[in-house]
Amino acid sequence: MQVDNKVSEAALDVAFGGYSHQGVKEENQDAFAAFQPSASVRQWKGSVACIADGASCSDKAQVASQTTVTTFINDYYSTPEAWSIKDSVSRILSSLNAWLFHHGQQMQSRQNELVTTFSGIVFKSKTAHIFHAGDSRIYLYRKGKLTQLTKDHTHFYRKEKHFLTRALGMDSHLQVDNISHELAPDDQYVLTTDGVHEALSHEQMTQLLATATSDSEQVAKAICEEAVAAGSQDNVSCLIAHVVNLPNPDLAEVHRQLTARTIPPVMSTGNKIDNFVIERVIHSGTRSHVYLARDQHDKKLYVLKAPSENFADDLAYLDGFMREQWVGSRINHPSIMRIYPRDEHNVGSPFLYHVCQYIEGKTLRQWMYDNPKPSLTQVREITSAIIVSLRVLQRQSMVHRDIKPENIMITESGSAVLIDFGTVQVSGLEEINSVIADETPVGAIGYMAPEYLLGQKGNVASDLFSLGVIVYEMLTGQLPYQKSLGQHADNKPLHLWNYISARKHRGDIPSWLDLTLEKATHPTLSKRYPAYSEFLADLNTPNQTMVDKIEHAPLIERNPLVFWKFLSLILFLLLIVQTIFNTN
Repeated sequence: MQVDNKVSEAALDVAFGGYSHQGVKEENQDAFAAFQPSASVRQWKGSVACIADGASCSDKAQVASQTTVTTFINDYYSTPEAWSIKDSVSRILSSLNAWLFHHGQQMQSRQNELVTTFSGIVFKSKTAHIFHAGDSRIYLYRKGKLTQLTKDHTHFYRKEKHFLTRALGMDSHLQVDNISHELAPDDQYVLTTDGVHEALSHEQMTQLLATATSDSEQVAKAICEEAVAAGSQDNVSCLIAHVVNLPNPDLAEVHRQLTARTIPPVMSTGNKIDNFVIERVIHSGTRSHVYLARDQHDKKLYVLKAPSENFADDLAYLDGFMREQWVGSRINHPSIMRIYPRDEHNVGSPFLYHVCQYIEGKTLRQWMYDNPKPSLTQVREITSAIIVSLRVLQRQSMVHRDIKPENIMITESGSAVLIDFGTVQVSGLEEINSVIADETPVGAIGYMAPEYLLGQKGNVASDLFSLGVIVYEMLTGQLPYQKSLGQHADNKPLHLWNYISARKHRGDIPSWLDLTLEKATHPTLSKRYPAYSEFLADLNTPNQTMVDKIEHAPLIERNPLVFWKFLSLILFLLLIVQTIFNTN
């Protein structure tokens, strides 16, 4: 099998060639597969190669190995582009293992169990992501040197006898080795089953690769035939992935792509752009302009969002603007504002702007103006609705990073809809090398999680911090920390983030609810709620464990300010006593 697609110089290109033979056995229980999709898909999902060796003790070994490699590739390309490779592969292999183990256990004899090794590589951007379980192997041949990258999961009980300690279908729980390896041009990743590497020495394989031609399939065949000639007692399979080209985005090329479309001028009511007529200016600021517009084709209302001309040459800003369209067009959920693909409404337009779903309602900020002292029930209902939106992002391996009242719409039915995705962190996109570096902390001062100010990467708990601040503000009209803390990271360490009790602003807030808000907005990421469900549960009913812990905690933990004031008073009195004593 030979795959050698012609692609542009800026795209990843991997050529695959493989060979498999039954060898001295009656049946070939090995299987391998490789796939390189179109350049557009490859940018987000990469190219894949994998090999499997069904356990020879089973009559179903061929079914196990063949099912594993074909299902793995099919399922991998069915996972969302937003998921990280590790997340995607882990879920697929866990599901595959469960299926193999379940069906194997249904068999009456061990000879019919579905057990197979697995070694796979996902090539994405400039990284090889390796996943491995069993005694198949993955080698790297680079500049004349062959290096084994995987470790055999076997146990020797005699000099030359061994058995597998880890494989798919062997146990209900699967542990998979995961390695990330930086790619280099002309790298060759060699995947083999034990029928090959147990018959050939490391030196023999190195020599075969050194004298090989550029045809990966012929090289793989030569290695397998040499293994048979060397006395291999098993099936022989070899798959070679040759890194032909690596993506090498040039800053000038990135600039050209991001500035290919023109930022439209500031518009007013009655202006027309493409097939839209502006009916109202919703927002006009230094960063962006938002309009309510009617499509002259379907007569429906849409929201148009255009970047400000102030950022025409700001690549980091334009990259975020394009990412917003990427995110909004890939999620279809009533709690997430839809951003339509360009080919649906503004195909062929020379202008850079988003066509967004029109959401009837008001921002949470406006709701807070209209409801300065809401009931706990109202706050809980809105919080629950916001969590629905945040969970949608969580399932897509996304972190919003700019949760604030202005970015949440409340509909007439009480649902919450998230808008503005320019700062969304996407696991799948984080794996793509970029020449654009933007180290500016994201988010709004007062709502931004402290870890962003310290240059750290956020996660779900970071969005939960922002949500906790919003709940606190809905109840009290204030923020839980001094706003100045969110302005500078270098001189504002975490110990200076002193929580201001919500009861100070609103006396009818129960102490247990105050503890819940304090934990949700804790400056240390690891001390916050790990899940939205836990926060929501404690928002509705007292967490007695947390209440008891605080009540029995020493004063320095319950109220450090009072403790230090009391200690200072004691020390002051001791100083007076000592002064009087010395005077006498």
